[in-house]
Amino acid sequence: MQKVSSKSKNIRWVVSILFLSFFISIAMSLLSNGIMEATNNVIVASFVVFAILLISIFFDVIGVAVTAAQEEPMYSMASRKMLGSKIALKLIKNADRVSNVCNDVVGDICGIISGAGGAYIIVSFNTTSDPFVFTLISLCITGIIASATVAGKSMGKTFAIKYCNDITFLTGKVLAVISREKHEKVNKKDKLRRRLRR
Repeated sequence: MQKVSSKSKNIRWVVSILFLSFFISIAMSLLSNGIMEATNNVIVASFVVFAILLISIFFDVIGVAVTAAQEEPMYSMASRKMLGSKIALKLIKNADRVSNVCNDVVGDICGIISGAGGAYIIVSFNTTSDPFVFTLISLCITGIIASATVAGKSMGKTFAIKYCNDITFLTGKVLAVISREKHEKVNKKDKLRRRLRR
């Protein structure tokens, strides 16, 4: 029974990741393409690509930090009822899934979209009749995006491993604040409904 339930959980997780990846990629593509097409400016497009790279590195840091974090400090914080410690513990216990979402889903989607953004920038430079110059420009832009991604993630991983517990706790704290705000909004709506019924 446990094997069947674990298999069904894994299947549900794979399906949910599939849909999550699909909708995130569409949302980010629409946003980035909309900004670049609306402005039709190489500088703005470069900033969009840079922002996407930062998002990729940011989530990569969280994914690595949660994977490397230890449960003991979080248990200690949870015993003192520190905000975010319980969520941080949940993140560590589900480190494989957190890493999957942060490193694989968000990271890969950002990589694809930044590549598409780079292609947009390359096409914008297609004003020269010399194919050699255009090829040189396209190679330089592609190299800059690839090297910035690799270097940024490399630095991010070093930082994430060094401060894994702090990053995980801070992530849990942010999620706790967000979930508390949502919970308060739901409670306010319930109170209003009860008053209206009376």
